[in-house]
Amino acid sequence: MAERSTHRGAFNKGAMSRLAVFSLLVAGALWTSALLNSGGAWASTAPPKAEAALVVRNTQGDTLVSIPMPEGATWCLEWNHSVTSIRVQDCYRHDAGRMVLERSHQPDFAAGLGHVLGRGRQVSDGAGGYWIEDINEPVPGNRYRLRVGSLAVDHRLLHEGRRISLSEQAADQAVTIQLQTGQLETNQVDP
Repeated sequence: MAERSTHRGAFNKGAMSRLAVFSLLVAGALWTSALLNSGGAWASTAPPKAEAALVVRNTQGDTLVSIPMPEGATWCLEWNHSVTSIRVQDCYRHDAGRMVLERSHQPDFAAGLGHVLGRGRQVSDGAGGYWIEDINEPVPGNRYRLRVGSLAVDHRLLHEGRRISLSEQAADQAVTIQLQTGQLETNQVDP
């Protein structure tokens, strides 16, 4: 009889173990499903991260331009030189949350233009002008102020084949051009 009782006790313990394992598997599956269906949002106390954007604001803080600018994206500010009317470009990249001046195109050595030794490297553009490559200079505060030129100067943003004229919106006015990467940076305007 003692043998039978021991056998019966072992059976009950085994059944209990299998039931416990089954319950844990079901609970885990339910928890995983809830996590996946919620996008994991309930598992984090951090606020959702805002999408990065290149934002242009006037001195009143009004947004004139806002372009989604994910990590690695590039854009250029292009304008016509005020003396020679040649097209000049400063090109930037979104690099790990920073606005970085990557390169500059200058068709000649007009007034105010030129390569500074130690700041990038000058290479021919094949058409009589040159690129200053590998500048890789972070822009302080991810923003800078620009006095937008007249329509003759035509300051414009170039991004993915699009051309957005700042001069058409704010000629002869000061604007702030900013890579906005988080929620705390909204509506920052330089005085």
